[in-house]
Amino acid sequence: MASIYKPLGPNDITTVRDLLHEAIPVTGTLVSGTYGDLNIKNYTPNEELFQSVYDYPFLSSSANHIFDLSAGFSPQSSLSGTAGKKMEAQKLNIYNELSMLLAGFNESGSIRQFDRDGDLAGGSKLKDVFFINFSRLLVKDEIQKQTFTVQLLTGSTVSDPTNVKTISDYGARTAYRTNSPVGEYGILYTSSASPVVAGTGVGLIYYQAGIAVLTASVFDGNAASYIGNNGAGGTTSNYETVSKLLVSASVSGCCDALRNRLHNISFNNTTEINSTIYFCRANFNEYNYSSNPTYLSASQIRVKSNAQEMPRAYITSVGLYNSNSELLAVGKLSAPLQKDPTDEVVIRVRLDY
Repeated sequence: MASIYKPLGPNDITTVRDLLHEAIPVTGTLVSGTYGDLNIKNYTPNEELFQSVYDYPFLSSSANHIFDLSAGFSPQSSLSGTAGKKMEAQKLNIYNELSMLLAGFNESGSIRQFDRDGDLAGGSKLKDVFFINFSRLLVKDEIQKQTFTVQLLTGSTVSDPTNVKTISDYGARTAYRTNSPVGEYGILYTSSASPVVAGTGVGLIYYQAGIAVLTASVFDGNAASYIGNNGAGGTTSNYETVSKLLVSASVSGCCDALRNRLHNISFNNTTEINSTIYFCRANFNEYNYSSNPTYLSASQIRVKSNAQEMPRAYITSVGLYNSNSELLAVGKLSAPLQKDPTDEVVIRVRLDY
């Protein structure tokens, strides 16, 4: 326990923030081939609102949850009320719940729809969508801007790797949006050539929430308008159009279809480390002696060879105390630091949290 305390003033304390990034790759073979369906968890029909994907068979204790998939459409969608619909109420609820969370409400209290350009007041809306909700294990504190990329197979067969559509948050490092209840988000585009053209967005990526929203129309056009979870065959007859799938398939069926079209997903996560740095200063006339009982031998200072030498001490640790003189933290030096009246010492103590 220290016997002399030196207060720290505002000029002795500062705070800093560091951002650590880690590259996260998710391959299509992991989510749709490596383990078959052993790493895919579906839920009972009464609770079937999403599908969970793991990096290993989910019954294993070493399995890690990587993301959830889901699908839904807006009440204003042309699919709402379509004949032959399956689980329409659930798909409407999924869309409303996530848009309420991510987009919020307008001035009249109505739930906002997802917007292609982030213009929540107007603009073209994303009404028929797939959701990818990444686990906190992968996202950490947030997804780093302008690093998110998802590649989709849009050929007439799932096994056709030549038709790969790349979607990314091009330009999001400076062009991200902040008008969301959950923080910052970027617009997803299929090309980096003209990311700012109105109406060209095909999805949204919410960085702090770790949720990607993809419009179902990303599969539209020629053979790309067909999607299915059957990888065999070479004709579009093996598949359903996206619109028909969202109407006639269950939520898990829609998730299977999207999952088998995922070619690759990659992004950098972010871990935020906040630190407080304390500069502990020992002036020339301070801490030149020690209260350690071993400092003296027969009333003589052990580290002095004769009485004419200057006193000296060796600093081995620094203790931080609160206003009640209660020890809160101890910092150990890698080697004893000699201190005498001819010099001054500044020891930098950093606390991370």
